[in-house]
Amino acid sequence: MEGIIFRGESLRLGFTPHRGVCTRSPILRRAMVIKMRDRSKNRKPLQRGRMLSIEAIQAVQALKRANPPPPPSTSTSPSSSSMLDSLINSKIRRLLKFDMVAVLRELLRQNECSLSLKVFEEIRKEYWYKPQVRLYADMITVMADNNLIDEVNNLYSAMKSEKGLSADTESFNTLLVILLKHKLFELVMDCYSFMQSIGYEPDRISFRILVQGLESNGEMGLSGVVRQDAHEYYGESLEFSDEVEDISSLLIPQWRK
Repeated sequence: MEGIIFRGESLRLGFTPHRGVCTRSPILRRAMVIKMRDRSKNRKPLQRGRMLSIEAIQAVQALKRANPPPPPSTSTSPSSSSMLDSLINSKIRRLLKFDMVAVLRELLRQNECSLSLKVFEEIRKEYWYKPQVRLYADMITVMADNNLIDEVNNLYSAMKSEKGLSADTESFNTLLVILLKHKLFELVMDCYSFMQSIGYEPDRISFRILVQGLESNGEMGLSGVVRQDAHEYYGESLEFSDEVEDISSLLIPQWRK
């Protein structure tokens, strides 16, 4: 059997003469050391961001049942909206921080846009909430992918109004890529200015993302503004023709990594 090791392989049985009397020699017992293999090492790790508690799973299922897709050309009924509000009050607000965030990310993964916005609104009310550009970028990604441009604009405005916004240049680069992908050039340039206004200077990747994204869409005037800024930062050392490394990875939301 795999994982079993034997020690003391010799086994001695016999008789030895002792003053004319045959006596049985002692039996050398066979020693066994059994090592059990940890089966958990064979299990595939759970995907990051998909570790949902029972409470979180139940909350997602309940939200989806209370918010069925409306028939074509009809709005959400008052009873459905009332049921959803009651459910959020009874289930979502009682979740722990980890579970509430997990519910949001699962709803985003499933493209449940209206439910994601509802849960995000509740998260923003929590005492532990700390606004992050990366989370806003994930929200904006899903809304933009579903052509909900009004929601994109609302989320972007909400992000700009946040106090104590946590950010880094990479998160802003991700947001720039998303906005460029959906040809929201006004927001692109506003985001470029906003990141600098709160102390996050664009890096080489930022400038390459902007120049390549704008020029590939024929926005030469906007690209010229960015090129001039890049020249002030890096002089002639920045090559805009170089492809942005791993630009596709910037578009992968956190729950899919």
